[in-house]
Amino acid sequence: MQKAEIKAKILEVIDANQEKIIEIVNEIYQNPELGYKEKKTTEILASAFKELEIDFEKNKPLTGINSIFKMDNPGPTIAVLGELDAVTCAEHPDADPKTNAIHACGHNIQLGVMYGIAAAFKKAGIESELAGALKFISTPAEEFIELEYRDQLKKSDQISFFGGKQELIKRGYFKDVDISIMMHSLDLASKKALIAPKGNGFIGKKVKFTGQESHAGSAPEKGINALNAAVLAMNNINAQRETFAESDKIRVHPIITKGGDIVNIVPADVRLESYVRARNIGAIKKANLKVDRSLKAAAMAVGAEVEIKDIPGYLPLLNNQDLDNILKENLLELIEAEDITVGGDFTGSFDFGDISHLMPALHPFFGGVEGDLHTRNFKTKAQKTAVILPIKALSLTIIELLYNEAHLAKKIVNNFRAPLIQSEYLKLLGSFAKETLYQA
Repeated sequence: MQKAEIKAKILEVIDANQEKIIEIVNEIYQNPELGYKEKKTTEILASAFKELEIDFEKNKPLTGINSIFKMDNPGPTIAVLGELDAVTCAEHPDADPKTNAIHACGHNIQLGVMYGIAAAFKKAGIESELAGALKFISTPAEEFIELEYRDQLKKSDQISFFGGKQELIKRGYFKDVDISIMMHSLDLASKKALIAPKGNGFIGKKVKFTGQESHAGSAPEKGINALNAAVLAMNNINAQRETFAESDKIRVHPIITKGGDIVNIVPADVRLESYVRARNIGAIKKANLKVDRSLKAAAMAVGAEVEIKDIPGYLPLLNNQDLDNILKENLLELIEAEDITVGGDFTGSFDFGDISHLMPALHPFFGGVEGDLHTRNFKTKAQKTAVILPIKALSLTIIELLYNEAHLAKKIVNNFRAPLIQSEYLKLLGSFAKETLYQA
């Protein structure tokens, strides 16, 4: 078959399967679950892949499934990813009343896109025309939340990393993958797709100030106010902001998670959480040192103690220009050029950034949704743009990569120079994980 015939066949199958795809997207939306707890979502996907008669394995003891779909001819393996977890947003009208979980992140759409691509290639019957394999991996715990819960999982040796893709990398799920692909939803206003985005990486921080309790009314002079130390720390961090280079896109946003015990006792146990984000690894490290210095200075000022726990976050998101170009060419077969934005600057973080340091990676955004991510206003407004368009665009891109004995995929893999190999990557994450105790 000619490449154009293969593409026409895959598009025909996607159109015929739209109802089932949307059904899965909606079912996952109605069952939002938080990271490392996505049991219902795992079962929804397992049932869908079983119905497709595509063999899969569950990511035991983690959540999610992974499946391999081989073409008739050998070649590179392309992973298609979807994220399982939701966020918490109690204000969202569709939030789970018990957990406040809601897919105000569009991960239900990602999983629908992953399923839609699997269904398209399975039903189209074009294995003999392509070379290589598709690996479908649903990944847990992309949202870096519920740190106390994940800390308990780590202490009990159930996980090593708070991020799901990090955990799967360590466990070897990506060792046989040559290229990784996924998408994300975003309110693009009148646009339908955005390619070649950039994103920040970050380190997570848990901070505990310890002072001396005392009666706040009759003997405040006998206490050491840990809340004052925390307030000073936040002001110290604010004083650092003018020293952050604009090109590094540094973002530090602490919150106080515990401000004391009761109002008439001088606070002796005060806790903060924060991210330190930046566009490159060096800038993350440099900004993190400044934040640590700010925390220690605050403890010194009031005579308190500060315990700083750094948690490996995510690496900055890197682009692969060859993959972006191929996606753009195939998008132009589906939508107009004015519907596409090239380049986007995001100071948020994605754990797909870790994948992009290990192999060629493609991470476009698609519209069809409205409202800011993670807010009460986020919702799907045009399912064909949000769900069906990315399935078609990524399917055509995969055909392009695996056609003609996977010539383009092999070329991209051979030309890629990984910033990190897996052993270096795991060592880097280990260097981010540290605990510091400073006593004034």
